[in-house]
Amino acid sequence: MATHLPQQRAPQKTEIPDKLYFRIGEVARLCSVAPYVLRFWETEFTQLKPNKSGTGQRLYRRRDVEMALRVKRLLYDEGYTIAGARQAIQAETRSKRGGQPELPLPQQQQTAQRAEARLHKVRKELREILGLLSGPLPQGQIQVKERPIPTPAAKPGLFEM
Repeated sequence: MATHLPQQRAPQKTEIPDKLYFRIGEVARLCSVAPYVLRFWETEFTQLKPNKSGTGQRLYRRRDVEMALRVKRLLYDEGYTIAGARQAIQAETRSKRGGQPELPLPQQQQTAQRAEARLHKVRKELREILGLLSGPLPQGQIQVKERPIPTPAAKPGLFEM
């Protein structure tokens, strides 16, 4: 009696060409699946999101191709269900993000204060440059109209962090 469990074989390393975008047919060939399978996977795995051209053709980036290969490996080689593969990918994503620990609250506040101080310094320098540029010009040169610089009081939320 034969069983229908996935075969345990050494995962094949697919060579992805060095290109910016791939069409769905190319990705289907790289993954050895039909294009409709890739379209279905897009509906099931939110991480698989190819761009679309002006004519509506799917344009996969390298990370999309890698994700499609990962999905195929989970489903076909490792025997996951779609729900299980989705959970495995989400767990991998969480663990990768977990590798970068968040700063404790006091450090977050210090970081925000430093960034705010840097922004304040840059604003001050830009105002000085504007003052130099808006000074008197020699005769015969075109003068540029000065625009008011928005301040946090003038536009609430514009400079908030």
